[in-house]
Amino acid sequence: MATDPSFLSRRNFAVGGCCAAVAAGLSHAALAKTDSIGGLVRMLFGEKDFEEGRVRLNVPEIAENGMVVPVSVEVESPMTETSYVRSIHLYALDNPVPQVGAYIFTPASGRAAISTRIRLAKTQDLIAVAEMSDGTVHASKAPIKVVIGGCE
Repeated sequence: MATDPSFLSRRNFAVGGCCAAVAAGLSHAALAKTDSIGGLVRMLFGEKDFEEGRVRLNVPEIAENGMVVPVSVEVESPMTETSYVRSIHLYALDNPVPQVGAYIFTPASGRAAISTRIRLAKTQDLIAVAEMSDGTVHASKAPIKVVIGGCE
């Protein structure tokens, strides 16, 4: 089994885990310095311009408890083989870990919509970014007032 090149050894697994941890720490620091939706999109998706209007982000105006904040996102897209939503990402830039969700879609998904509950540290903007199959990026931002923070 050790002669099989596709075999994942403990050492390779540990090295990969360390690299992933360092990358996550760097991305967290970089995201924390991004204060605008345009800056966030450029940091994550390169110099692509983002468009508004296709992403519907539904959040409560006031969250009594930051531990469980309901969020739903829907992206207008035909979801065909030639035109579909590739991914939806949720970001709360004032959280200890800014990326609060990432969801992958295919044309077989039927529609690009998610509904979840997230934690928010304090009052801030929630940002939803949708990447389309043609490489375009669409985004939406919504403010949420948090009474009791949910992150420690």
